[in-house]
This record gives sequence, C-alpha cells and structure tokens, in this order.
Amino acid sequence: MQTVVNLWPLIGVLVIVVGFVLRFNPLLVVTAAAIATGLAAQFPLEKILATMGDGFLQTRALQLILLLPLAVIGLLERHGLRLHAQNWIARFERATVGRLLIIYLFVRESTAAMGLTSLGGHPQMVRPLLAPMAEGAAEKRYGKLPDTLRHKVLAMCAATDNVGLFFGEDIFVAFGAIALMHTFLLGSGIDVEPLHIAVWGIPTAICAFIIHAIRLHRFDRRLTRDMAPAAASVEPAQ
Repeated sequence: MQTVVNLWPLIGVLVIVVGFVLRFNPLLVVTAAAIATGLAAQFPLEKILATMGDGFLQTRALQLILLLPLAVIGLLERHGLRLHAQNWIARFERATVGRLLIIYLFVRESTAAMGLTSLGGHPQMVRPLLAPMAEGAAEKRYGKLPDTLRHKVLAMCAATDNVGLFFGEDIFVAFGAIALMHTFLLGSGIDVEPLHIAVWGIPTAICAFIIHAIRLHRFDRRLTRDMAPAAASVEPAQ
C-alpha cells in the first residue's frame, strides 16, 4: 500500500528562492516561507505563530552574539582598520592578490579542520581585513583598479573564505555534516566510524586547495594581463 506524500509544504523553499532572487528583506522572506510552509501543511495559523514565537524566545541570545561582533568591527573600520590593512600589505613588494589569498586559503582550511570555524568569515575577516589587503596588494602593483576588476578581487576573497571553510570543516570529526553522513550510512546498514569519514575528507580538502590555488594563480595572471597596459602608461607620467 502506497502512502501519498504531501509535497505542498516544500513551497516554502520556492518562497525563499523567489524572495532572495528579487532581493527582498531576508527576514521577511524567511518569515513568509515559514508561514507558507505551515499553511501548506494545514497547521492552524495560531500554531504557526506560536511555534515561531517559541523559536525566537529560545534563541533570543543569538541576536546579541551575531550583532556584537558586527558592532565592534564597524567601530574598528571607522577608526581606519581597512586603511591600516591596505598600508600594511603594501609594504611587501612581492605580495599579490593570488599569493595573499593562497596563504589565507591554507590558514582558513587548516583552522576549520581543527574546528575553529569562527576564526574567519565574511563579516569579521573578509570585509574588514582580507578584502582591503587584497585591494592594497593589487593597487600597489597596478595602480587604481577599475570597478570591474575591483569587484572581481572582492568576489575572489569571498570565494576563498567559502572554499576554505566548506572543505576544511568536513575534516573535523565533530562537524554536523559528518554526524549526518554517519547516521545516513548507519540507516542504510553501513556502519562507518565518524573518524573514518573525517579522514576520507582529507583528500577532497587537498584537491580543493590545489584547484583553488591554481584558480588564484590564474587570477593573478589575468590581473597582470588586464592591468599591464595601464601600469605602463602611468610609470612614464610619474
């Protein structure tokens, strides 16, 4: 006897995708998705609102944990953190965007493999420190970057943090994804220790590091190719 599965609650996923594509307020999008999912599952509106309220009360300290570092970083930026980061990296003659990001990729992936996932991240590391340092290294070598290349430098900084975190944390045995894989395999009759799953994440992490390092090296070459004519025209004028 086959059981009919109600797929209408998945409409919340569609609401999130459409909301993010249209760049609506993320809080409103998530709230609308939760309400849409609850109504599709035939939950009373009172139960939906009560569940959302309980979830908010249970995680009310989370907002402080997330917002406090942002306030501290904003205060540091106001007092010249980005400028100091750019000036510091400009002291190194051989510093390039690719070399800087390869070093950061190694550090980010290594620390994530040890469970220290909070040491990096977009708001606390990429925006206030890594991105200004990458811009400073590029401008030291090529002069002022056009907006198109500057945005690509910033995007590569964000991508490097993502790659390092994503593949590094899969090596940490206490990471939630490893526990999920262990539970899934156990349910399929395959008993694999979480430590073995983490160990077999090492080759993937090494391959990810090599592939992204090659991408960063090619990005350096692309910057040189695109900016060499502009740098050559600036030097005689100086």
